[in-house]
Amino acid sequence: MSSFFNEHAAASYLDGPPRQVPGYAGLLRMAMLLVAERAPADGRVLVLGAGGGLELKAFADGQPGWSFDGVDPSVPMLQLAAETAAGHAARIRLHQGYADTAPAGPFDAATSILVFHFMSREQRLDALHQLRRRLRPGAPLVLAHISFPQAEPERSAWIARHVAFGAAAGLTHEQAASARQAIGSRLTILDPEEEQDLMREAGFVDVTQFYAAFSFRGWVAYAG
Repeated sequence: MSSFFNEHAAASYLDGPPRQVPGYAGLLRMAMLLVAERAPADGRVLVLGAGGGLELKAFADGQPGWSFDGVDPSVPMLQLAAETAAGHAARIRLHQGYADTAPAGPFDAATSILVFHFMSREQRLDALHQLRRRLRPGAPLVLAHISFPQAEPERSAWIARHVAFGAAAGLTHEQAASARQAIGSRLTILDPEEEQDLMREAGFVDVTQFYAAFSFRGWVAYAG
């Protein structure tokens, strides 16, 4: 997974997910509740792709006893995360890098929201293995990112829908064109069933989809 977020992209990131991801605030709230089912009140949570800080802030706002390790390859995005979640700085440690450079844990839960579509299939499987090694047995993993059927004509239809949703949310013509190029060639989009198969291959059990909103899907699974 390379960093897609340079200083310019990081500066405008906070506006993106709430506009482009259907039900984004609800997605974060659901993710927090799913983690809270298993994590203790003083749980330690690993956030992969923590840049920007929206996820960290939402979780820390809702769970005053949790502590967090946030990992991201982009220095500008980590700087933005520190600013976004500044009110909870005492409970947050930020690390530049990837899943294989994350702290060893053990963690009571892990999340990765809007991240995996930036990874190839092989990188995705490796990241899942790395997360599994860092979780306590039975600890939850919550994932959410772009995922839709890859057979034609469904694939092309979903790409068009994804771009249309962004355009309706106020994207400029240039931004919409960039989104079409990204989802069509720069990102790695997998079929939802393949996503679940990768989680199981990496050692997660009881994989369950909890979120589906247009071109996005979310799952919870547990370290086996």
